[in-house]
Amino acid sequence: MIVGPEALQLRRERTAAAQRRIAKSRESWIQRWAYYRKLMSKALAFFVEPGERVLNLRCQTGWMLKAVRPSQGVGLEITEEMVQEARKLYPEFRYEVGYPDLYQVRGEFDSILVADPGETADLQEEFRLVHNCCNQETRVYVYAHNSLWESAFWLAERLGIKMPQPEPSWLTEFDLRGLLELAGFEIVKVHHVGLFPFGVPLLSYILNHWVAALPGVRSLCLFHLIVARPIFKLPKAVQPSVSVIIPCRNEEGNIRPAVARMPELGGAIEIIFCDDMSTDRTRLEVEEVIRDFPEKNIHLVLGPGICKSKNVWAGFDAAKGEILVILDADLTVMPEELPRFIEAIAENRGEFINGSRLVYPIPREAMKLTNRIGNVVFSYLFSLLLGQRIKDTLCGTKVLWRRDWLRMKKYVSFWGISDRWGDYDLLLGAAKLNLKIRDMPIHYQERVAGVSKMTRVLYNAGIMLKIMWKASVKMRRYDYNLLQSLGGSQAVSPKSGISRV
Repeated sequence: MIVGPEALQLRRERTAAAQRRIAKSRESWIQRWAYYRKLMSKALAFFVEPGERVLNLRCQTGWMLKAVRPSQGVGLEITEEMVQEARKLYPEFRYEVGYPDLYQVRGEFDSILVADPGETADLQEEFRLVHNCCNQETRVYVYAHNSLWESAFWLAERLGIKMPQPEPSWLTEFDLRGLLELAGFEIVKVHHVGLFPFGVPLLSYILNHWVAALPGVRSLCLFHLIVARPIFKLPKAVQPSVSVIIPCRNEEGNIRPAVARMPELGGAIEIIFCDDMSTDRTRLEVEEVIRDFPEKNIHLVLGPGICKSKNVWAGFDAAKGEILVILDADLTVMPEELPRFIEAIAENRGEFINGSRLVYPIPREAMKLTNRIGNVVFSYLFSLLLGQRIKDTLCGTKVLWRRDWLRMKKYVSFWGISDRWGDYDLLLGAAKLNLKIRDMPIHYQERVAGVSKMTRVLYNAGIMLKIMWKASVKMRRYDYNLLQSLGGSQAVSPKSGISRV
């Protein structure tokens, strides 16, 4: 009996021998299940930005690399025979041979695709080696079959319908999550793809793009796509610069208090008031505080007078800080609580920090009951859509890295109807880029000066529902044809080559 590490090596060798036997027929098996491959290719292409540096562990014939259109693609397989087949089909990529739990690929990558994790002898070691190929921006995508279908796959292999696999480990989603976390990763979200693997017109579309998204049903999908990010301890001495964007329209009574109450936020701070064609003294008040507080680094940006979101984008475009903060001029979110947001994002606890007003008690005068009910409903629906729990989608205070804004900017207003407030554009953009969204509870207060701009509740709710519907259509279809209108398949992701503080 072989025991100890030698037993693991024996399993690796059995897996390699099985792969050598099917290397030349691997692509024909993939073609036999062309619809299934197309579904998976579209999912990968939707989640991985084009033009990135991509590593694909257990790359098979290279079809996954082809699907995501990388600027630099590297594939790893366990046998030279399979790599030779990949080179014939997709010679534009670089291929290496080695067991993924023994072989260390050199270099850093923006996205890492991990396929066939159930065939790896020591998956925790594979994930540890993957971590060595990551920077703070890297996203790891683990593609694994749903263990609930183990018996069905076994039967399909016996009937000659499915290509046989050598003694796979049927890992549950829980197992994969735990192994990733032990190796130093944090789970961003999990996508469930492929409820129906056969290409039947209309029926396949309905089952795979709509029924598969329903709570409970999605756990029956054929495979999971787990998105994870590496966790690095950042040096506490690093204090990134901050731009506080304050969109304002007819808020003359809140300009000076906003400046006076602004706390220290770590590194260099700039305060940008975006005046959206106010008809009161707002602009004059901003000009006065610029003169009265020269040490505060205050700027005035003139908004287009169209809607809040375009006013905020004007502030973002003028900002110079590494971190962007939105603080509504009504000061219903206390400026004094902003250091918590900065600390959370600077210490890598999240990459998009979303204020949540629905944790602590809210004064009755600060939010009407109808608004609160609407916020709860939309937050639940948005959580289903984004795959991450969001408790309050419409809190104006949101904090993100400026470099992430430059990446998500191309998705603004793409999701359907133009977002007048900007909250949904930002959340959808963050979800599209697989950023870790973290809720930050705040103590919501009644405004002291000015009047609320959030009127016509039912009309605005209708607009939000339309945005959500159109966004869900694009997300459920994995509609990456949108890239053709956003720069084409050769567009290079601004993530490549840039490291965050």
